[in-house]
Amino acid sequence: MSTGMGPAADAAAAEAKGRRVGDPFAPEQPTDEVREFFGSSFADVEHFVRMLEEEGEIRGLVGPREMERLWSRHAVNSAAVLPFLPRSGQVLDIGSGAGLPGIIIAICRPDLDVHLAEPMARRCEWLSDVIDEIGLDNVTLHQARAEELRGKGRADVVTARAVANMSKLIRMTTKLIAPGGSLVALKGRRAPLEVEEAARELKSHHLAAKIHEVPSIMEEESTFVVVCKRTK
Repeated sequence: MSTGMGPAADAAAAEAKGRRVGDPFAPEQPTDEVREFFGSSFADVEHFVRMLEEEGEIRGLVGPREMERLWSRHAVNSAAVLPFLPRSGQVLDIGSGAGLPGIIIAICRPDLDVHLAEPMARRCEWLSDVIDEIGLDNVTLHQARAEELRGKGRADVVTARAVANMSKLIRMTTKLIAPGGSLVALKGRRAPLEVEEAARELKSHHLAAKIHEVPSIMEEESTFVVVCKRTK
């Protein structure tokens, strides 16, 4: 994922690491455990990762320092949400960006009605290309901010990765979550602190938060999944 500071800053960061934007890199390879984990979905996930390897940096979707760990830091990390998805129904991924975790969800759960919300036109163009090339017929793409989708329906699960802290996420998504539904946010080690800081928002929006530590099958560092279930 880009640093968010622009191409020049990304280039400087890459050069500081000994690699400039556009320089060759050694793609990370999926392990046998990763292949087994994704099972019948592996071929499409691999296709998606290969697309990111070829175009992610050029299109400003993935930062230069991330190009050599697309499997561990992005595909596998995004898959941490899979156990927390509904058995059926609608999932809304906000701030989809490169398609993480939205595209991974759509590939691994073709039975779900997956909606991707992304405000930036160039990222929507990328997502549209991915949807068409992989042939995902369970995805609806919205060029919109999360707030712009209010009043247009509610999802059983709303997902978010690298979008905002928990307090802001709750304010952004509370009107998008169906009764009995959940906000599922991918977080790092600061997850407990973010949940603590969001106590007021959780209470006022009738959400109960639970933090799940999900060990990575490729890295030592775990992923933290925060599930905020609507209680009223």
